[in-house]
Amino acid sequence: MFYDPTREAHGLKHDPWKSLVVPRPIGWVSTVSTSGVVNLAPYSFFNGVSDHPHYVMFASAGLKDSQRNAEETGEFVCVMSTKALQEHMNITAADLRHDESEVPYAGLTPVASTNVKPPRFAESPVAIECEYHQTVQLPAGRDPNRAPYAVVFGRVVGIHIDDTIIKDGMVDVGAMQPIARLGYHDYAVVREDTIFSMIRPSADELRAKASA
Repeated sequence: MFYDPTREAHGLKHDPWKSLVVPRPIGWVSTVSTSGVVNLAPYSFFNGVSDHPHYVMFASAGLKDSQRNAEETGEFVCVMSTKALQEHMNITAADLRHDESEVPYAGLTPVASTNVKPPRFAESPVAIECEYHQTVQLPAGRDPNRAPYAVVFGRVVGIHIDDTIIKDGMVDVGAMQPIARLGYHDYAVVREDTIFSMIRPSADELRAKASA
Protein backbone atom coordinates (compact mmCIF):
# COMPACT_ATOMS: atom_id res chain seq x y z
CA MET A 1 0.00 0.00 0.00
CA PHE A 2 0.94 3.64 -0.33
CA TYR A 3 -0.55 6.65 1.36
CA ASP A 4 0.15 10.36 1.60
CA PRO A 5 0.47 11.28 5.32
CA THR A 6 -0.35 14.92 4.59
CA ARG A 7 -3.82 13.71 3.59
CA GLU A 8 -4.00 10.93 6.20
CA ALA A 9 -5.66 8.74 3.57
CA HIS A 10 -4.25 5.41 4.75
CA GLY A 11 -7.66 3.73 4.92
CA LEU A 12 -6.62 1.61 7.91
CA LYS A 13 -8.31 1.23 11.27
CA HIS A 14 -5.64 3.39 12.94
CA ASP A 15 -2.82 5.60 11.69
CA PRO A 16 0.15 3.20 11.21
CA TRP A 17 2.85 5.85 11.56
CA LYS A 18 3.95 5.03 15.12
CA SER A 19 4.29 1.37 14.14
CA LEU A 20 6.70 2.17 11.31
CA VAL A 21 9.48 4.04 13.11
CA VAL A 22 10.16 1.37 15.73
CA PRO A 23 11.35 0.54 18.27
CA ARG A 24 11.76 3.89 20.01
CA PRO A 25 13.35 4.43 23.42
CA ILE A 26 10.96 5.89 25.97
CA GLY A 27 11.75 9.36 27.25
CA TRP A 28 10.81 9.13 30.93
CA VAL A 29 11.35 12.78 31.82
CA SER A 30 11.69 14.12 35.36
CA THR A 31 11.29 17.85 35.95
CA VAL A 32 10.48 20.22 38.81
CA SER A 33 8.06 23.12 38.38
CA THR A 34 8.88 26.63 39.57
CA SER A 35 6.61 25.95 42.56
CA GLY A 36 8.56 22.78 43.45
CA VAL A 37 6.24 20.04 42.14
CA VAL A 38 8.08 17.00 40.76
CA ASN A 39 6.69 15.87 37.39
CA LEU A 40 7.51 12.53 35.78
CA ALA A 41 6.10 11.65 32.36
CA PRO A 42 6.90 9.26 29.48
CA TYR A 43 7.40 10.49 25.92
CA SER A 44 7.02 8.33 22.82
CA PHE A 45 9.40 10.42 20.71
CA PHE A 46 12.78 10.51 22.46
CA ASN A 47 16.40 9.80 21.64
CA GLY A 48 20.03 10.72 22.00
CA VAL A 49 21.09 12.97 19.12
CA SER A 50 24.81 13.59 19.69
CA ASP A 51 27.77 12.25 21.64
CA HIS A 52 30.28 15.10 21.29
CA PRO A 53 28.91 16.82 23.24
CA HIS A 54 26.07 14.63 24.51
CA TYR A 55 22.54 15.83 23.70
CA VAL A 56 19.09 14.28 23.99
CA MET A 57 15.68 15.30 22.70
CA PHE A 58 12.05 14.62 23.48
CA ALA A 59 9.01 15.78 21.54
CA SER A 60 5.84 17.01 23.22
CA ALA A 61 2.40 17.26 21.59
CA GLY A 62 1.31 20.63 22.94
CA LEU A 63 2.79 22.47 25.92
CA LYS A 64 2.86 19.83 28.66
CA ASP A 65 4.40 19.96 32.11
CA SER A 66 7.77 18.47 31.13
CA GLN A 67 8.36 21.03 28.38
CA ARG A 68 7.12 23.93 30.47
CA ASN A 69 9.19 22.97 33.49
CA ALA A 70 12.34 22.37 31.43
CA GLU A 71 12.00 25.75 29.74
CA GLU A 72 11.22 27.64 32.94
CA THR A 73 13.86 26.00 35.17
CA GLY A 74 16.50 25.05 32.59
CA GLU A 75 16.82 21.43 33.74
CA PHE A 76 15.43 17.92 33.31
CA VAL A 77 16.42 14.29 33.89
CA CYS A 78 15.73 11.28 31.64
CA VAL A 79 15.41 8.00 33.54
CA MET A 80 15.47 4.53 32.01
CA SER A 81 12.21 2.61 31.78
CA THR A 82 12.81 -1.13 32.11
CA LYS A 83 10.72 -4.29 32.05
CA ALA A 84 10.59 -4.24 35.84
CA LEU A 85 9.29 -0.66 35.78
CA GLN A 86 6.75 -0.91 32.96
CA GLU A 87 3.70 -0.48 35.20
CA HIS A 88 5.33 2.39 37.07
CA MET A 89 6.05 4.11 33.77
CA ASN A 90 2.49 3.57 32.54
CA ILE A 91 1.05 5.13 35.71
CA THR A 92 3.04 8.31 35.09
CA ALA A 93 1.33 8.68 31.70
CA ALA A 94 -1.90 9.70 33.49
CA ASP A 95 -3.10 13.24 32.79
CA LEU A 96 -2.79 14.81 36.25
CA ARG A 97 -3.07 18.47 37.20
CA HIS A 98 -0.03 20.73 36.84
CA ASP A 99 0.23 20.98 40.63
CA GLU A 100 -0.02 17.22 41.19
CA SER A 101 3.00 14.88 41.09
CA GLU A 102 2.86 11.46 39.46
CA VAL A 103 5.62 10.10 41.69
CA PRO A 104 3.53 9.06 44.74
CA TYR A 105 1.04 7.23 42.50
CA ALA A 106 3.87 5.38 40.73
CA GLY A 107 5.48 4.24 43.98
CA LEU A 108 8.95 5.41 43.02
CA THR A 109 11.76 6.60 45.30
CA PRO A 110 13.21 10.03 44.41
CA VAL A 111 16.98 10.35 44.69
CA ALA A 112 18.86 13.64 44.49
CA SER A 113 20.63 14.25 41.19
CA THR A 114 24.20 15.53 41.15
CA ASN A 115 24.21 18.56 38.85
CA VAL A 116 20.52 19.45 38.41
CA LYS A 117 17.49 19.86 40.68
CA PRO A 118 15.01 17.33 39.18
CA PRO A 119 15.38 13.94 40.89
CA ARG A 120 16.30 10.57 39.47
CA PHE A 121 14.72 7.44 40.93
CA ALA A 122 16.28 4.60 42.89
CA GLU A 123 14.40 1.92 40.99
CA SER A 124 15.77 2.93 37.57
CA PRO A 125 19.27 1.73 36.58
CA VAL A 126 20.09 4.75 34.41
CA ALA A 127 19.51 8.49 34.78
CA ILE A 128 20.67 11.22 32.40
CA GLU A 129 20.91 14.72 33.87
CA CYS A 130 20.33 17.50 31.35
CA GLU A 131 20.52 21.26 31.07
CA TYR A 132 17.81 22.65 28.80
CA HIS A 133 19.24 23.85 25.48
CA GLN A 134 16.38 24.94 23.24
CA THR A 135 12.91 24.15 21.92
CA VAL A 136 12.09 23.83 18.23
CA GLN A 137 8.40 24.35 17.49
CA LEU A 138 7.16 22.21 14.60
CA PRO A 139 4.46 23.41 12.19
CA ALA A 140 0.85 22.54 12.90
CA GLY A 141 -0.71 19.64 11.01
CA ARG A 142 -3.92 19.45 9.02
CA ASP A 143 -6.14 18.85 12.04
CA PRO A 144 -6.71 22.16 13.90
CA ASN A 145 -7.93 20.23 16.95
CA ARG A 146 -4.57 18.50 17.48
CA ALA A 147 -1.75 20.41 19.18
CA PRO A 148 1.47 20.73 17.17
CA TYR A 149 4.65 19.13 18.44
CA ALA A 150 7.66 20.88 19.92
CA VAL A 151 11.08 19.24 20.18
CA VAL A 152 12.98 19.93 23.42
CA PHE A 153 16.77 19.55 23.38
CA GLY A 154 18.96 19.12 26.44
CA ARG A 155 22.71 18.95 26.94
CA VAL A 156 23.78 16.03 29.12
CA VAL A 157 25.68 17.15 32.23
CA GLY A 158 25.59 13.94 34.28
CA ILE A 159 24.99 10.21 33.81
CA HIS A 160 24.17 7.66 36.52
CA ILE A 161 24.56 3.93 35.82
CA ASP A 162 23.77 1.21 38.36
CA ASP A 163 26.94 -0.80 38.95
CA THR A 164 24.97 -4.06 38.73
CA ILE A 165 24.49 -3.62 34.98
CA ILE A 166 28.17 -2.98 34.25
CA LYS A 167 29.99 -6.19 33.28
CA ASP A 168 33.56 -6.42 31.94
CA GLY A 169 33.68 -2.64 31.61
CA MET A 170 30.55 -2.43 29.45
CA VAL A 171 26.85 -1.79 30.05
CA ASP A 172 24.93 -5.08 29.94
CA VAL A 173 21.80 -4.01 28.07
CA GLY A 174 20.37 -7.51 28.29
CA ALA A 175 20.52 -7.38 32.07
CA MET A 176 19.01 -3.90 32.08
CA GLN A 177 16.05 -4.96 29.90
CA PRO A 178 14.95 -1.54 28.64
CA ILE A 179 11.49 -1.30 27.13
CA ALA A 180 10.73 0.46 23.87
CA ARG A 181 7.68 2.11 22.40
CA LEU A 182 5.99 0.61 19.36
CA GLY A 183 2.69 1.69 17.82
CA TYR A 184 -0.84 1.57 19.19
CA HIS A 185 -0.66 0.31 22.82
CA ASP A 186 2.32 -1.94 22.14
CA TYR A 187 5.78 -2.09 23.70
CA ALA A 188 8.87 -4.30 23.36
CA VAL A 189 11.67 -5.35 25.71
CA VAL A 190 15.35 -5.88 24.97
CA ARG A 191 16.57 -9.18 26.43
CA GLU A 192 19.82 -11.12 26.23
CA ASP A 193 18.42 -13.49 23.58
CA THR A 194 17.43 -10.62 21.28
CA ILE A 195 20.83 -8.91 21.16
CA PHE A 196 23.36 -9.55 18.39
CA SER A 197 26.57 -7.85 17.26
CA MET A 198 27.93 -6.81 13.86
CA ILE A 199 31.28 -5.24 12.97
CA ARG A 200 31.08 -2.40 10.46
CA PRO A 201 33.08 -3.27 7.30
CA SER A 202 35.81 -0.94 6.09
CA ALA A 203 35.73 0.61 2.64
CA ASP A 204 38.79 -1.47 1.64
CA GLU A 205 37.04 -4.68 2.69
CA LEU A 206 34.00 -3.81 0.54
CA ARG A 207 36.14 -2.99 -2.48
CA ALA A 208 38.19 -6.20 -2.08
CA LYS A 209 35.03 -8.30 -1.84
CA ALA A 210 33.49 -6.60 -4.89
CA SER A 211 36.61 -7.22 -7.01
CA ALA A 212 37.08 -10.84 -5.93
